[in-house]
Amino acid sequence: MKKLLVFTGISLILVSCNVNYGSYPGRTSYPYPTSNTGNRANVEREYSELIKTYKPETADVLNDLLNSDDPKNPRTSISVENLSSCNMVLTVSGGSFFKKIPIGAGKIGYTMVPKNQNYRLSGVVCNSTYQSTKFITTSYSIKLSN
Repeated sequence: MKKLLVFTGISLILVSCNVNYGSYPGRTSYPYPTSNTGNRANVEREYSELIKTYKPETADVLNDLLNSDDPKNPRTSISVENLSSCNMVLTVSGGSFFKKIPIGAGKIGYTMVPKNQNYRLSGVVCNSTYQSTKFITTSYSIKLSN
C-alpha cells in the first residue's frame, strides 16, 4: 500500500512538472480584502506575478517521497493538489519558514519544509478560504477543491 501511495504521489508531481516556473522572488506582501468579495481577482493577480519567477523543488520532493523513511533528513515535503477550476496561491508559514506557492487549476504544488514543526497552510480556492495548522513530521499531502 505504501509503495502505491508513493508511486501515486510521484506520478502526480511529475504530471504537474509541465509548467515553467522560473525562480522564486523575495517575500512580497499582497493585499487581501476582509470579505470574499474580490478575492478571486486578487488571487489571480498574485498567481500571475508568482508564476513568472517561482521555481519548484521537484528533485528534492521526489527524493523525499522515495526515501521517506530516512530519519536523518531534516526536511520533508508538503504537496497540495488543486482539484478546483481556479488558480490559487498557497501560503506555508511556520517558525522561520515562509513560502508562497502558485498552484494552477488541476495542478499540484509542493515544497520542502523542516520537519517537526507546526505550519500554517492557507489560501483561497475559487473564493473559498482554506486555512489549516499542521504539525509536520513526514511528507504531507492534501487535495483542495471548490
